[in-house]
Amino acid sequence: MALPDDLPETLLDLAVPHEDINQLTSLAPRFSAEPALRDLLEDSVRALVHDIGNVDVRPELPPLPAGLGDLERWFPVYVAVAALPYTRAYHRERGISDDVSRRTLADLGRHIALHHKRRGKGGLTVPGWLRLHSRGEIYQLGRLQFQRSRLGERTGRGIRAGGFDAEPGDRCLDLHVPDFRGPLTPRACADSIARAKAFFARHFPEEGYRLGVCHSWLLDEQLRDYLPEDSNIVRFQGLFRVAHKDDEPADGEPVGFVFGNRELPVAELPQRTTLQRAVTRHLLDGGHWYVGHGWLEL
Repeated sequence: MALPDDLPETLLDLAVPHEDINQLTSLAPRFSAEPALRDLLEDSVRALVHDIGNVDVRPELPPLPAGLGDLERWFPVYVAVAALPYTRAYHRERGISDDVSRRTLADLGRHIALHHKRRGKGGLTVPGWLRLHSRGEIYQLGRLQFQRSRLGERTGRGIRAGGFDAEPGDRCLDLHVPDFRGPLTPRACADSIARAKAFFARHFPEEGYRLGVCHSWLLDEQLRDYLPEDSNIVRFQGLFRVAHKDDEPADGEPVGFVFGNRELPVAELPQRTTLQRAVTRHLLDGGHWYVGHGWLEL
């Protein structure tokens, strides 16, 4: 469970921004010099990869001690790197190509880039998200990511009410729309969905995925009041049927994704693009944004 000797090369393979390579490399010797840190890393990797591939397991990693300094915001990166041999072995066991494996695991670097965008320095804003990658639960297939998952209670009931034979707890693929991947065009989405159908039928045939679901502010139907019908977002919404709607506002979701920081004051948000104007004007007018929950048949 040690870190690789060629750590800089490994980090580059994971799309870690070049500006962070030196710091990550300079901090790494602490794991060999401090036995307690080495033990913590090994315990974290052991917990992370326990029963790897099982979507019903949600591993809890050991808490980090106080006083780690810069190492605290980088610790999840070292865990992901140390877990790579287990993740890649699982991919090989499932017959997953090196190309899909590489593009999926490169999401680590994308999330570090998001941390730069939102907080002005490297790190991981939501370190728990990368556990899905390490455990073989999520895959980058073209423009979209697909997560092996199960239907929640409200989503399952909503889909069944929509006429599809499904129940809460049934297997499904959660669709995610990562940033820094170019426009969300209909062609790119269709290509990703086609890839997903073939990919999961080939590599996880026993799981029999019939449904894709998406939980995102991009599915808030109010966006149709501001965006043209031929916009990528509106056409993305058209892929899904509504499973259910949230009652609680989630204004921070579009603000965080569109502007990089969900805590920005609404009055200071720029309005340079159509989407920026849509998000900002709706909030300035006293409205709220909500996470939409949609589904499609695969």
